[in-house]
Amino acid sequence: MSKPINDGTYWREFEKNDITHSAAHYLMAIDALRESLGYARVTDVAEMLEVSRGAASMAISQLKKRGWVSEDPNRFLLLTEEGKQMAHLVEHNFRILSKFFEEVLGVGKDVAMSDACKMEHLMSLETGQRLVWLMRYILSDEERAAQVHQNMKSFQEGCEELPNACPLCETPDDCLASPAGSDTQQQAPEKSSKKK
Repeated sequence: MSKPINDGTYWREFEKNDITHSAAHYLMAIDALRESLGYARVTDVAEMLEVSRGAASMAISQLKKRGWVSEDPNRFLLLTEEGKQMAHLVEHNFRILSKFFEEVLGVGKDVAMSDACKMEHLMSLETGQRLVWLMRYILSDEERAAQVHQNMKSFQEGCEELPNACPLCETPDDCLASPAGSDTQQQAPEKSSKKK
């Protein structure tokens, strides 16, 4: 590994993200309400997101300061062009991630949707485009897709092969399949048999 995990270059980037998880959902709620009802009010957004009117009002006020939300002459909420782009990017990322988790990795629908929701506002456009390319590559060929699906059905914790033969791990102590390293890796089959 070229940089230590705690190197501030990357973890501080999380704090510099353009949009928070909460802000993304406010933008998407306004967008959805405008599409379904033709208008969006603070009370409608609060009800949709199951938050108090005061909390919604404060959050929307911040979105207005960012230039993502404005109001029409009737004081209904509107997304600015930049706000629409942000909402659509987050919605698009959610669709990419949930589809990848469910259709390629074989994760259950609830877990796929939950994980996609946690990550949707953090994923870059470049990563999203490459995930779409990878899904197209895997799923566009029936034989390739069947092979990936079959391999994912036999998923196990830890490396199936000896760690030295793994194309991902530099050393047995640096196993990517086991968060705690080689000790967990050796215990993984035993753990999975206990769960059954």
